[in-house]
Amino acid sequence: MDGRRISLDIEEYPNTEVQKNQVLTLEEWQDKWVNRNTAFHQEQGHQFADRGHSVIGVEISELGIREFFTEQNLSYSEEPITEIPGAKVFKSSSGNISLYCCSIFDLPRTNIGKFDRIWDRGALVAINPGDRKCYADIMSSLLGKKFQYLMCVLSYDPTKHPGPPFYVPQAEIERLFGKICNIHCLEKVDAFEERHKSWGIDYLFEKLYLLTEK
Repeated sequence: MDGRRISLDIEEYPNTEVQKNQVLTLEEWQDKWVNRNTAFHQEQGHQFADRGHSVIGVEISELGIREFFTEQNLSYSEEPITEIPGAKVFKSSSGNISLYCCSIFDLPRTNIGKFDRIWDRGALVAINPGDRKCYADIMSSLLGKKFQYLMCVLSYDPTKHPGPPFYVPQAEIERLFGKICNIHCLEKVDAFEERHKSWGIDYLFEKLYLLTEK
């Protein structure tokens, strides 16, 4: 040996199969909002609508949607989604924010059209691993021409934490979107905080990917 070392990024090589059968129901997600178990929630929002974009979001928790409008001091209206029994859409009075209160898997029935920009934060990592292919097919169907799809995922040792949020390796992103998307990792940030010790993990990376049209 000449003294050189090969350094392997250990967070890329955990057992990726351990979470594959994990399931969280829609009711359990709604209970997280009721019980304030929302560590995934960010206090500071992303400024898409503030920059003049029309924004459409999807959230299963009506409580979470109402809290968003209250926190942002925005007036809004609500109306039923005729295509999805029991679902609603909440619209800001300014008209540039529409939040659909339904399952992402029901969204295609609303015929909301195509999107040139998608911001996936806390979505793919929250989807049950067994449902990822269905989710990816839905998201792919919503992409317009020359789209830019930003996706934020988490990387940690899934043998130490069952999720959610679930561990999503780059190989999984390539499996789900690689046929139609170019996939680029834009940044990798050390996101480990004191609160994550309760998950049983000792490292956590947040990765930002950009998916573009092939």
